[in-house]
Amino acid sequence: MTNTSQNGYPSDYVTPAGETLLETLEAIGMSQTELAKRMDRPYKTINEIIQNKATITAETALQLEQVLGIPASFWLKRELRYREFLARLAEKQRLNNWIAWLKDIPIQLMMRRGWIPARTEKSQQVLEALKFFGVASPEAWQALWESKEVAYRKSATLKSQFGAIAAWLRQGELEAREIECAPYKADTFRDALISICALTGEPVDLFQKELANVCAQAGVAVVFVQELPNTGISGSTQWLTPTKALVQLSLRYKTDDQLWFTFFHEAGHILLHGKRQVFLEIEQKDREKEEGEADTFASDMLIRPTEWQQFIAQRSCRTKAGIEEFAKKVGIAPGIVVGRLQHEKLLPYHHCNDLKRHLTWATEEASSE
Repeated sequence: MTNTSQNGYPSDYVTPAGETLLETLEAIGMSQTELAKRMDRPYKTINEIIQNKATITAETALQLEQVLGIPASFWLKRELRYREFLARLAEKQRLNNWIAWLKDIPIQLMMRRGWIPARTEKSQQVLEALKFFGVASPEAWQALWESKEVAYRKSATLKSQFGAIAAWLRQGELEAREIECAPYKADTFRDALISICALTGEPVDLFQKELANVCAQAGVAVVFVQELPNTGISGSTQWLTPTKALVQLSLRYKTDDQLWFTFFHEAGHILLHGKRQVFLEIEQKDREKEEGEADTFASDMLIRPTEWQQFIAQRSCRTKAGIEEFAKKVGIAPGIVVGRLQHEKLLPYHHCNDLKRHLTWATEEASSE
């Protein structure tokens, strides 16, 4: 029996089943030739098993049981254990050859955040990363995530932070798997968005849970995954199955107006655009048509166009009292109104920011205490 090291690999050499067979024959004084005759098998077959050039099959194991009185299960287990040992040795060599890949992904941060188990040995870090992404090799990882890149858009950030963005998206996929969703229905989701507008003024603990529940009933999983450094991601949308969509949010800007606009922007992608694309919201100069459509959808869902035009026609739109009154009238958080006024350059960016709610991750709050 072999020992197993902490990294999951056998620490001792595992002897081949053929070597055990040779020891057994020597112990009982039986030659390979005699064994071959008793088993009605060619001598060459027995010799190749002993030299580890051939494996012990189920048929051979049963014959060994009949001739030597040693259970077939013993021989099969010995064979399986040795072949597994060889496979793990080969795997470890492959993992060692792939260590350079770790430079392409934020492996240390992934371990610190608990996305993958913490490992000190580089080869084991490679193994855990492959498991995390659900691929057998870095080549498969590259091919898989590059195939999704087409829908992301060719931004400089995407190219420079390819591994980090892939990790962030993958974590969202894994978390979304744990969310049970009803089959997606566009009408149900559109109705849900109307009720979600009222959540924008609720405390974080309430709206985060309720948002996830309401969307799940419409076939959309909503997850919050903390942004990875230097990626510039605010959110993303993709379809996990034909009947389950994913909206992933990062809290990049950490204010409620940005969070809600991003959510409704992603919702727009779900309702307006195809199921094959992955829409990734990265800050960039050139925006595609779908992004403009999603922007308009978000703006109109949060505040009806007619109500907005009536509001900005009034001088009170630039006062805190006027903003709060309008927000209460249309049923949304006042910070959303401030954010839109600032975006449309109707209000300086340093005005009325105290009406916005600032959001933090629980891990950040804990570290500051």
